[in-house]
Amino acid sequence: MKTSTTLEQLIRSPELPFVVRELNDVLTAEQKSREQFYDELTDAIKAEFINGEMIVHSPARKNHTSAVTRILTLLHSFVERWNLGFVASEKALICLTRNDYEPDIVFFSKEKSDTLSDDTMKFPAPDFIVEVLSESTAHRDRGLKMSDYALHGVREYWIIDADAETVEQYALAGSEYQLRVKLTNGLIRSVVVEGFEIPVRAIFESGEHQNTLRAILE
Repeated sequence: MKTSTTLEQLIRSPELPFVVRELNDVLTAEQKSREQFYDELTDAIKAEFINGEMIVHSPARKNHTSAVTRILTLLHSFVERWNLGFVASEKALICLTRNDYEPDIVFFSKEKSDTLSDDTMKFPAPDFIVEVLSESTAHRDRGLKMSDYALHGVREYWIIDADAETVEQYALAGSEYQLRVKLTNGLIRSVVVEGFEIPVRAIFESGEHQNTLRAILE
């Protein structure tokens, strides 16, 4: 993680102890709010805890849920067939150092999934995350979440735009993501889930999805 010029200046400043004290107070108050978030969280809502606030998400549009369902079905079927790990959908709470997220789709490698129990409710950083954009979440999916996922070692990240029918594939390089491809057609191949390669249109078109699922299962 790079040290910013501002942080370097602060480290050399007499204000440092006062700033640290203030930050500790903020984090202490934030942790109390986080515990309350855990206590109030139910299966009835999709919510995340971001920078000290509980963010409740509105219902998704049809094209959003269709894209999530299609790629979830394909990825889950492939991973199950080859016993590659564990795939979960949006109700898996990913608990990072400061924030808690419910990504649309997550994948844990066999090594990580073997450490999870049937009672696990707070999940560590996965190996691969897929987010499908919506109007209310796009700025976080491309901003804060993207940075947080990278800092916590999520090795691959897909951003899907169901309106534009595009898929952006990012791979981790150090503590930042690098864009590998942005596609509307053709094949996209995961860098983390070995052998998982699908047509981009299978995410957006029912017929292509059925053909791809059939190929995976056969």
